[in-house]
Amino acid sequence: MKKILLIALFCLPGAVWAGHMDVIPITLKESCSLSAFIKMKDDFNKNWGKDYNYHVEIAAPLQSNDMSTIYWMGRSKNTAAFGAAFDAWSEEIQDSESVAGKLNARFVDCLEPWEARRSYIVN
Repeated sequence: MKKILLIALFCLPGAVWAGHMDVIPITLKESCSLSAFIKMKDDFNKNWGKDYNYHVEIAAPLQSNDMSTIYWMGRSKNTAAFGAAFDAWSEEIQDSESVAGKLNARFVDCLEPWEARRSYIVN
């Protein structure tokens, strides 16, 4: 019984405090600069992400075998919070006049279509 309790105590903090990270490898179109994309990311965080507790950072390669791919790294409190934000984004981009719709149009103009999205539990 003591072993089970000890195991539960060690696992509990990770389960309680685990966050969610949304990672998307991105390639910019030739017509879009990294600085322009970072401005879009900043606008996203300020005008949309903050309302859903979803915060994005961009990771650009300093040393890599692939210098053309940058990474969208979105953080949420947990997977449920990410799911709620993802559902809201998916719905709101249908309205081209909404904040999400306008941001999405800018992303489409700047980014090559992406093929993968990964989710991680972070502690």
